[in-house]
Amino acid sequence: MNIKHILIPALLSCNIPGVQAYENPVIPGFHPDPSVVSVGDDFYLVTSSFCYFPGVPIFKSKDLVNWDQIGHVLDRPSQLNLKDAGVWGGIYAPTIRYNDGRFYMVTTNVTDKGNFIVHTTDPAKGWSDPVWLEQGGIDPSLYFEDGKCYLVSNPDVGISICEIDPITGQQLTESRRIWEGTGGRHPEAPHIYKKDGYYYLLCAEGGTEMGHSVTIARSRNILGPYTPNPSNPILTHFCKDAQSNPIQGTGHADLIQAPDGSWWAVCLAFRQQDGAHHLLGRETYLAPVRWDENAWPVVNGNGTIQLSMDVPTLPLSPVAPAAPRDDFDGNSLGYDWVWLRNPHTENFSVADGALTIKATPVILDDHKDSPSMVLRRQEHIDFTATASIDLQNDGPGTEGGMTVWANESHHYDLFVTRTADGSREIVLRYRLSSLTHIEKTIPIPAGVKDVELRICGSPSSYKFYYSTSGGKNFDYIATMNTRFLSTETAGGFTGTFLGLYTTDPTGKASARFDYFEYKPE
Repeated sequence: MNIKHILIPALLSCNIPGVQAYENPVIPGFHPDPSVVSVGDDFYLVTSSFCYFPGVPIFKSKDLVNWDQIGHVLDRPSQLNLKDAGVWGGIYAPTIRYNDGRFYMVTTNVTDKGNFIVHTTDPAKGWSDPVWLEQGGIDPSLYFEDGKCYLVSNPDVGISICEIDPITGQQLTESRRIWEGTGGRHPEAPHIYKKDGYYYLLCAEGGTEMGHSVTIARSRNILGPYTPNPSNPILTHFCKDAQSNPIQGTGHADLIQAPDGSWWAVCLAFRQQDGAHHLLGRETYLAPVRWDENAWPVVNGNGTIQLSMDVPTLPLSPVAPAAPRDDFDGNSLGYDWVWLRNPHTENFSVADGALTIKATPVILDDHKDSPSMVLRRQEHIDFTATASIDLQNDGPGTEGGMTVWANESHHYDLFVTRTADGSREIVLRYRLSSLTHIEKTIPIPAGVKDVELRICGSPSSYKFYYSTSGGKNFDYIATMNTRFLSTETAGGFTGTFLGLYTTDPTGKASARFDYFEYKPE
């Protein structure tokens, strides 16, 4: 396997002497609810993962701009139960913190038992099994001080705090309500920081849509009372200054102080395309923060952010980009591949330069089980994805190929199948809510074994192609509208994925993929 890390295409101008800048998002595609911590000269960042396994991708950086994925926090079934998880289920916003030589990650599994903590001394070498927490709500966060660990979350539509033992999960004090927010709906994503003798309580409000925002309050006592910033919100694009900005839905932030003393915010937001639609999910963005002594933090001067950030940065430290083509030449899948819910791992193998997926009767429309499908995030609005497939031991009703996947009820599928008369054909199909339709079928010439499938994305469309000539020529099939897979149409929180899959009513077939290639345009 030559792809072990996700490609983070931050645009850097570090080759120009004296100039440092970056492009947002710093982690593109479905990477919402970012939380960040610094340990020495390194930064570690986690994001939520909802119904996908493994859960909570974790990244490492030297400069907050260039991020290298080093694994997943939740990579064992004992850590992550996604049984029956839908697109609204699974792992919600995580928080990562570090104290006394140990990393902690606290999050919510809304499909399981709620809030829990895992910990490790090395975030790249595995995390503990969960310890479950009593205080409810979502978006839990930890604050360490003087040998104590405080948990904040949002039970009952407000921010509450208690003291806990972070190793056992035992709650040591009663939960206490400390802030109601400023009046926006869904006060959530609380984080506590201490600066200049004040405890600052950061919060997200407004819901994770267009009206999302970040607000802040402070107190001399960690238990309150908290006084809100008169200039709230400190970050939002639900305002005149950002009404034409391609970035919308800014919110759910975490603050970090770099070793040089500078302050930064990571947050989620989404990029619109084809009108008021977004498909890539909520992504991770970065903004500078001005935080004077005894003052309130100011995000990027006016509380908005841009795609091109012409601001001073930390010394930039680019990471090696991943190759666009995955030839499956190792013995495991790279970190960019995930499964829907808990996978049946015995049906997937990487060997002899190919990914082989054993078919099951579980179809892509199934809302409970995990189909024989691996997925990777669509990270760019404009891209080309290509895969080579060879169906083996297939009979009538077998299919295998690629899918543009929003959820079980919204996906575009380009696949190879065998018909009742024994011939093979390429099929383009869509599933849009209660509508399922075969858009086009193309006969495959007798004797052709490998078929190459291609999907090209743009702001308004997905275009589908195929090749039966070993990739020498690709023929156009049809065009589908992107907006039918958008969050505004399909629902959910998780953005679009590109998948490789197979299904067979008998469970006897398999699909061999010799390569998968993903190229931003």
